[in-house]
Amino acid sequence: MTVASEKLRRTARLYAGGVTVVTVVAPDGAHGMTASSFAVVSLDPPLILVSLEETSRTRSLILERERFAVNILRETQESIAKSFSVSGRKEFDTIPHRLDEDGAPLLTDALAHLSCKTTEVIEAGDHDLFVAEVIATEAFEGSPLLYFDRGYHRLK
Repeated sequence: MTVASEKLRRTARLYAGGVTVVTVVAPDGAHGMTASSFAVVSLDPPLILVSLEETSRTRSLILERERFAVNILRETQESIAKSFSVSGRKEFDTIPHRLDEDGAPLLTDALAHLSCKTTEVIEAGDHDLFVAEVIATEAFEGSPLLYFDRGYHRLK
């Protein structure tokens, strides 16, 4: 017997987590999406994991490019999280950013950036798990944006 997807969704909402924007360069420009399914898998070698829905454009682009960036949002970036949670290409010209060595956008005011290279893709139901080597990282002072029970929150 398996749990119904809606029941799992309601239960998963009770797990608080940080908010990231996964970005990738596309033939028509930069692209990105909000993702809360992010984890550090290994320190040696430096590996992370991001879970992306199989129907997302970001997933397709990362499969093609293999290079992408993870931007960990700071508590003041709720509007960016909301913007990148809507389907469709984002207008990066209105969001301050710079490009990493492989062309993936690094959001200027993010709490941290990780530039990554895909090492393995694992099909997992309606999502794919991207395991990636961290090529470069930057971390800054501040507090993270959190997501809990369908809402954005700050550390108190």
